[in-house]
Amino acid sequence: MADRLSEQIRSAREERETRDLILSSMTEGVLLAGGDGSVTFANPPMERHLGGHPGHEADIYPLEIRDAVATAREELRPAPVEAHLDRPDRWLRGSAVPVGTDGSVLLVLRDVTEAHRVDEIRRDFVANASHELKTPAAAIQAAAETIRTAVSEDPAVARRFAGQLESEAVRLSRIVADLLDLSRLETGSELGDAIDLPRLVREETARFEGRAAELGLRLLVTTDRPVDVRGSARDLGLLVRNLIDNAVRYTRPGGEIEVSVGREDARAVIRVRDTGIGIPTRDLHRVFERFYRVDRARSRETGGTGLGLSIVKHVAENHGGSVDVRSQLGVGSTFEVRLPTAPRSPGST
Repeated sequence: MADRLSEQIRSAREERETRDLILSSMTEGVLLAGGDGSVTFANPPMERHLGGHPGHEADIYPLEIRDAVATAREELRPAPVEAHLDRPDRWLRGSAVPVGTDGSVLLVLRDVTEAHRVDEIRRDFVANASHELKTPAAAIQAAAETIRTAVSEDPAVARRFAGQLESEAVRLSRIVADLLDLSRLETGSELGDAIDLPRLVREETARFEGRAAELGLRLLVTTDRPVDVRGSARDLGLLVRNLIDNAVRYTRPGGEIEVSVGREDARAVIRVRDTGIGIPTRDLHRVFERFYRVDRARSRETGGTGLGLSIVKHVAENHGGSVDVRSQLGVGSTFEVRLPTAPRSPGST
């Protein structure tokens, strides 16, 4: 009998240890509250969610979660719950379920902060995209209606509005093209090519020489030594093009833009420095968000879509790299992209 009892105790201990191991390794928080409100069990994830181990149901915060436990016990039905916590900023979602016949309630919670963030980004994106597309579309419609009535009565007005119609159509086309690029980049980049980065940077910079000259800007390019990276020439070209385009748009006539590429600590580094209007410190952490503009009036005036820097961030991250910005208001900005290097090969493109 003693042997059988010892075996049962050992088996029960093993089962309890297995249960505790499983519950501890879960990402969901699990809590059991007895019929008298006392908390008889809470796994470590639940303690992290609630900021500690509540000894009693009355100690559970926030109140929405406590009310869900009470509802499940009183109404004998599952009670879904979603709650926001301030410190740190988090969202919890789960349900309280009545168990047994003594009024016990099982509470299960999971952290859905990231899902909330993604949903918020998606909602903002749809709202911003709709607004950005609506503006040029409305301008195109208004210009077309004016041209229709003025083409026979006032040809000069018709010509002026035809120019506005073309400008808004180009802007609409740029927004659509950037949206398509972003959609494609969200699925990743093809990383099969060995790319001669200095050559790519020189070619992309050359595209802006005429425009820079027209605006009275000095455009410099520095590529001191060979640097190869593995990735997509198309997407990296898009990255460089958007960085230079951004610098051109926000640099006043007489200013300077310097584009350089080199190698630092086994990383390829692309820098685009300008003497433009600069970025306020409060906006630095947001400049890579979709449709975010520091100076909306100037961006609209120059035809910016508000998507260029978001494209830059996607391309850099798709290539295992990063992008950063330093800026001083009224002095200028420097954008820096760091990418993993690849061994130099005769087949570099």
